[in-house]
Amino acid sequence: MKESVGRCLKLLLTLCFVNLSIVLADVHGFGEQPLSKIAIESATILFNSNASIRAYPFFLGLKGEDTQWVTVDIDYPDPAEDDWVGVFSPANFNSSTCPPNKDGEAKTPYICTAPIKYKYAKYSNSEYTNTGKATLKFQLINQRADFSFALFSGGLSNPKLVAISNYILFINPKAPLYPRLAQGKSWDEMTVTWTSGYDISEAVPFVEWGIKGERQMRSPAGTLTFKRNSMCGPPARTVGWRDPGFIHTSFLKNLWPDYVYTYRLGHFLSSHGSYVFSKRYSFKASPYPGQDSLQRIIIFGDMGKAERDGSNEYSDYQPGSLNTTDQLIKDLDNIDIVFHIGDITYSNGYISQWDQFTAQVEPIASRVPYMVASGNHERDWPNSGSFYDTGDSGGECGVPAETIYYVPAENRAKFWYATDYGMFRFCIADSEHDWREGTEQYEFIENCLATADRQKQPWLIFAAHRVLGYSSNSWYGLEGTYEEPMGRESLQRLWQKYKVDMAFYGHVHNYERTCPVYQSQCVNSEKSHYSGVVDGTIHVVVGGGGSHLSGFSQVIPKWSIYRDYDYGFVKLTAFNHSSLLFEYKKSSDGKVYDTFTISRDYRDVLACVHDGCERTTAAS
Repeated sequence: MKESVGRCLKLLLTLCFVNLSIVLADVHGFGEQPLSKIAIESATILFNSNASIRAYPFFLGLKGEDTQWVTVDIDYPDPAEDDWVGVFSPANFNSSTCPPNKDGEAKTPYICTAPIKYKYAKYSNSEYTNTGKATLKFQLINQRADFSFALFSGGLSNPKLVAISNYILFINPKAPLYPRLAQGKSWDEMTVTWTSGYDISEAVPFVEWGIKGERQMRSPAGTLTFKRNSMCGPPARTVGWRDPGFIHTSFLKNLWPDYVYTYRLGHFLSSHGSYVFSKRYSFKASPYPGQDSLQRIIIFGDMGKAERDGSNEYSDYQPGSLNTTDQLIKDLDNIDIVFHIGDITYSNGYISQWDQFTAQVEPIASRVPYMVASGNHERDWPNSGSFYDTGDSGGECGVPAETIYYVPAENRAKFWYATDYGMFRFCIADSEHDWREGTEQYEFIENCLATADRQKQPWLIFAAHRVLGYSSNSWYGLEGTYEEPMGRESLQRLWQKYKVDMAFYGHVHNYERTCPVYQSQCVNSEKSHYSGVVDGTIHVVVGGGGSHLSGFSQVIPKWSIYRDYDYGFVKLTAFNHSSLLFEYKKSSDGKVYDTFTISRDYRDVLACVHDGCERTTAAS
């Protein structure tokens, strides 16, 4: 009997420990940024004259490529299971490149910057520990500098530099790359943002563009960058720092609705009297606000990046990222605009990863507007003005996000904005700044919702990174809130008053859809088709873009209609002013797993509902 009781208690404690581990993993963001596992600041030099590492080809981009595979051969007479190879850029990463200390001398140790990616030496050869020989394949992108490869022994926690390879480089390292489209401040304006190695003192940036098949024109671009001292703390300010290059943005104005335009990025090198151009891209201009046409929207959060060569995957950091990216690329002809609602790269202070991400999404962002929101991994840092006093941004405190991506905000350091797309009005909030009643952001949210002309733009969408509405995620369940603390206290009155159709969130890495809900009560018993009066808002968590998944509470609230512990994204299709299709698709296969439709007329939006009625008078 005692033995049985003991076994039961042991099992119960084990289950509790497992559940607590899952919850703690949720709270702390599912693991560390892979580059942070490398104790590069503790690296020592242990050169071995019999070790060699060689990379080839020596010159990359000979045919204009921005991405190229590189082969690295290793020969080491004293191999070990945890030997690894880091990719460094710039190639010269010795102490001469370290920032000076207070005395003006270079800091020790020898290496003061993290690699941009790494692989274990045994990655492609299980016999490496016996033979000391291996061949690795790395996929490199053009990042404005040369590259070298370094072999380390001692694992990630006690790295010892054994050998350094030859240098390799792209033949035009400063080339204009990775265009990112975004809606401008008016419906007929498209912005093009890109990265290059050209400062304005060296070259004049512009975009050459025009209606497809017709005469092209040129529009100037503004140039921004940021420095190490713009970062708020480590690792962004220390081992994670890498020069971001120059960020250029051009504003293409007076676009004709739905016309297809072609464009290419350009720089005029005044000293040479010559031009440098990117390859040519195309996009379709936005429809006129209220225009009755087919309009298709993609929404997701928390995608992050991953390496197609298998680098950095000691813990499979963002396991669904490439699947989501590839499904969107595959269906790109049927997508008009994308909303990535926070936790964009998960660079967490390793600035090189922003280049990696913009390269990953280039096939999408170069063809359709790629609109972003601010998440905790972009913004949060203690004493930096963020609403949450955490270190989730790795010292970036919003600077890379607001510089590398354009959003039509009045102040890009305050990442809230409105944007119109045809029959849609989007109100994008910044959950990392205070949204409560009486704040500047609350005033913006109400104005954004109130100024939507529902006769022309019947589909009103609210979005934010953190869950300001409803989620039965495990950690919210433990708190008994089913939302971000203080999340909907101030906002639910606005959603109801202005009859918001749907509210979208990330932060929680799964998918969940609610019924039309107000004050935690379902106001409609339907699950697959909604029609008539707008008497509640449907809340959707769509944070399964790529990062480690979040568990659900064992309790399923009455307002929770569909939950999925998997990677995916949402697609909204507006057929006209009265008909909308909602689809949740999995990133693994692109198939639809949850769907509903909305049918209604303008009078249904005007109809009086609880806490959503204008004052009336009986006066004749």
